[in-house]
Amino acid sequence: MISTIDLFAGCGGLTEGFKQSELFDTLACVEWDKAPCDTLRYHMKHKWHIENADEMVLRFDIQRTEELIRGWDDKEYGVSQGLDSIVMKSGRAVDLIIGGPPCQAYSIAGRIRDENGMRNDYRNYLFESYINIVKHYSPRAFVFENVPGLLSARPGDGKEQIVNIIQRRFDEAGYFVVKDLSKAVIDFTEYGIPQHRNRVIILGLSKDYYGNRVVELLDKFYNQILPSHKVAIKTTVRDAIGDLPKLYPLDVPVTKNGKRYSHLPNDKITVSNHEARYNSMREIATFRMLAEDIESGVCKYTSAKSLKELYTQLTGKKSNIHKYYVLRWDEQSNTIPAHLYKDGLRHIHPDSTQARSITVREAARLQTFPDDYTFITNTALDYKMIGNAVPPAFAKLLAESVYELLFSANTAIKY
Repeated sequence: MISTIDLFAGCGGLTEGFKQSELFDTLACVEWDKAPCDTLRYHMKHKWHIENADEMVLRFDIQRTEELIRGWDDKEYGVSQGLDSIVMKSGRAVDLIIGGPPCQAYSIAGRIRDENGMRNDYRNYLFESYINIVKHYSPRAFVFENVPGLLSARPGDGKEQIVNIIQRRFDEAGYFVVKDLSKAVIDFTEYGIPQHRNRVIILGLSKDYYGNRVVELLDKFYNQILPSHKVAIKTTVRDAIGDLPKLYPLDVPVTKNGKRYSHLPNDKITVSNHEARYNSMREIATFRMLAEDIESGVCKYTSAKSLKELYTQLTGKKSNIHKYYVLRWDEQSNTIPAHLYKDGLRHIHPDSTQARSITVREAARLQTFPDDYTFITNTALDYKMIGNAVPPAFAKLLAESVYELLFSANTAIKY
């Protein structure tokens, strides 16, 4: 099997897809945040039966690259012998590095919210740490994932686009990426993901390994192999969450085991993480009204203008973006974002009788996490890590595409 390292792994969306392909073996995952790290370790142990998951999933700050490689003894991150030790014990070379730095600094929404347009955010330059790891292990290829806002971000003094800096640094490290990165923007709905989510998928090829065929191979990847996985019929919200047990609003909220509930099921819940977050009586009434508006075909509250006005009418506050959005059964969901953990007003369940925001499991399904992927932290952190992840179903198709291009019997030779 082909060996990989996953950087900025989060709770493991990319790794899950690569493992599902049964073509790649993950040597190590690196993530600095405790909650997704704990969740990924738990999943590796219980789904994939990896006994050394605590060692394999490294919780550490990738910016401290030398320590990450050589090992560390740290009050916050504990003790580890580092990546080199793991790779050495495997007895294999690193064939592929996957991952993508946190996208908030590049996202257009993030730039709008930040008074400095995220130009001074340290996350603009986390790609440097990614490149340093690539340079150290010299894999045949890498996969770098991020938001389309990467193509227009101008950090620091704003004189140069970050994408030009990234391309130059990859070139200096000995890797070729497609020159026109607009070709690398992928619409995930075209690949069966039930959610509007566009991402930049940068495949980098070692110039030493693939020589003068790099241009030809990248052209084949973006124009033939990856597109061959597009679906004829797009997956809908109904396809993704329509079979889950219903959670109905209570006339009066109840408290169980110290936790308040506004919704409870009539039937037994057979899947993990399917528990409604608490919604106020005003929210429940609003959600019901908005879902009924769509179910009836009246559609009075489907424009951004009407939803902004409704929000002001109900709360006395104004917002530049409309705060409410009801998912449509027979369409794809809007993007599942990391900030879903703050509120669910823009991810309202389409069934008016349930009158609630979506659950962690529904968010996970819209991100194509399998039901045996259990999220073990608190609800807010679960939403956040799900929103930050790469949909595993797309990651699996990506893994199959990369394998077909670079590691199959026809292409596994050095050029």
